[in-house]
Amino acid sequence: MQGRSNASAFTGRCTWESRADSGKIKAMSQAGETTIQDALTLLDYRRRVAELYREVRASAEPEPAWRHWREARDQLFATHPQSPIPEAARHDFSEVSYYDYDQDCRVLAECSSSEPQSYDIPTSGAESMRFTRCGVATFGLGGEALTLELYWLDAYGGGLFVPFRDATSGETTYGAGRYLLDTVKGADLGMDGDRLVLDFNFAYNPSCSYDPRWICPLAPPANRLTAPVEAGERAGSWQACLEGG
Repeated sequence: MQGRSNASAFTGRCTWESRADSGKIKAMSQAGETTIQDALTLLDYRRRVAELYREVRASAEPEPAWRHWREARDQLFATHPQSPIPEAARHDFSEVSYYDYDQDCRVLAECSSSEPQSYDIPTSGAESMRFTRCGVATFGLGGEALTLELYWLDAYGGGLFVPFRDATSGETTYGAGRYLLDTVKGADLGMDGDRLVLDFNFAYNPSCSYDPRWICPLAPPANRLTAPVEAGERAGSWQACLEGG
């Protein structure tokens, strides 16, 4: 969900998101929180998200699994201390806006090797983030043959990250793009045999779309699709809409 700006306060849905106002998980003295309390709530958020995606992968019915994912995500947004929605706005929050489920937007991608190449991917903040291209996913969507680059985080443990933009970005979806996979945060739809599951109905906005205190990596040029992808999270009244990238 987000990038590395100054802090390592991670939320559950975006990739390597960080608080823009701190350099580490720290005590929030004005709110009466301690460092360990903040760390444990972050851990709890990530654990819940990872479990939610485990349930999605275990389901034989993608659409009911998607509805469950939506409901659980709304609940986390509304109630959890690590919600990306500003605390003062949570009492007015009802639900995230999505396109209707489209079974044709769940695709199985053939993954091929590519020459590793490191990128400093721009973020919504002042700093970039270092990723390495580890492969390319090829799939059909809307009658077109499309590709997305697959990125691996150059940090301890690593993780697969798949962001994208499309023709809806800046119109009906967040202008800086959305995320499909972010395995560091548990956002992992799994494999079908040797093919990678890419279900665009599960595409979601980075946390910086809700609050500029989060710093998020943006979709690089190679992952900017010219076709519209009318599936997944839409732009709505809960987004700060920090257009960029």
